[in-house]
Amino acid sequence: MGEIELVVKDLACLLTMDPSLGDGSLGQISDAAVAFSGGRVAWLGSSAQAPDAPTVRSLPGTIGLPGLVECHTHAVWAGSRADELLRRLAGEDYSAILESGGGILSTVAATRASSEDVLAELAAARLVRLRSRGVTTVEIKSGYGLSPADEAKLLRAARRAGQLAGVRVLTTFLGAHTVPASHRSRRAGYVREVIEAQLPLAAPHADFVDVYVDRGAFTVDEGEAILRAGQALGLGVRIHAEQVTLTGAAAMAAGLGALSADHLERIDEAGIAAMARAGTIAVLLPGAMLYLRDRPPPVAALREAGVPLAVATDLNPGTSPVYDPWTVATLAAITMGLTIDEVLLGITSIAGRALGRPELGRLIPGGPGDLVVMRPPPGEPPSAAALIQQPTGSDAMLVISGGHALP
Repeated sequence: MGEIELVVKDLACLLTMDPSLGDGSLGQISDAAVAFSGGRVAWLGSSAQAPDAPTVRSLPGTIGLPGLVECHTHAVWAGSRADELLRRLAGEDYSAILESGGGILSTVAATRASSEDVLAELAAARLVRLRSRGVTTVEIKSGYGLSPADEAKLLRAARRAGQLAGVRVLTTFLGAHTVPASHRSRRAGYVREVIEAQLPLAAPHADFVDVYVDRGAFTVDEGEAILRAGQALGLGVRIHAEQVTLTGAAAMAAGLGALSADHLERIDEAGIAAMARAGTIAVLLPGAMLYLRDRPPPVAALREAGVPLAVATDLNPGTSPVYDPWTVATLAAITMGLTIDEVLLGITSIAGRALGRPELGRLIPGGPGDLVVMRPPPGEPPSAAALIQQPTGSDAMLVISGGHALP
């Protein structure tokens, strides 16, 4: 590692998310400093021992932590579904909205009609909003194209959006998000299209493959066939599972070595045990639970079994139009029963593990140079609890990605 280029010091509280580097499960260091070189963390420790650097930022009274990892979004889309909330509040259920051409089908139509340039610009604007809250890594799924050319277009747009926004982006192929209207009477043909036509085009632009297995979407057998086809092309496995009904999808995906199973409101003991054996991460999505007025996943059972818990926004245009990881972290604590430490690990290091990137979401010497500095809400001490108690208190005051401060 070369010469130190940047030092951030006088942090009242630094949460490294590595217990070997500080106090407690969050690896806390008081009056801390972090030094960067070559895009990576060169050193961290007490401010009194901080090395010299051409650029030094002194930020007393603040909280430092790794760049947040947003591990579940659908951030590439066009069109608006603001009216859908009004219809649901008026008592209309989602099935009726879908049958009238609304819901995800309206998003698919608008997204298909939009150019890759437009989609990249829209997604980049969303990523900038996430970045302002301290996010430096974002997972983005396709799933609003549902044709070979359109799914590949979404994945390319996602990667371009990351470049435009200065955010690290990992991409997930989700051609099996729903069966498009054109294939409702021949769903087997659509599954074949996903495997034989969509996946080969999408794989060069994707890191993962995902399937939505649930009532009205895809079956466990269909999902397994698609996931295995993605694995054969070198993609990591993820799954939307057990959200609306218990299907056994989480256990199936765990059997394939899935990195994560997401939603899980209706997972059972067998699914939990399978995830624990496989080391599959549970990605909890409080925003979707709130918007759909659903029940929480069985967090106590997941915790007892040793299943790691990540937390994400599920940013999408209909059922979780949420841009703020701090809000969902607070919701995870209040509505799902996670501890403060669990939610902070869930939006950093465990979220990184859910993406197969365990180096992300941690501040360690030699690790990625991603740091976010937060000022606590007025009158609050600089502590982990202050970040969760008042989640919308402020934007990040400093975001460093790859060793460079972002505007």
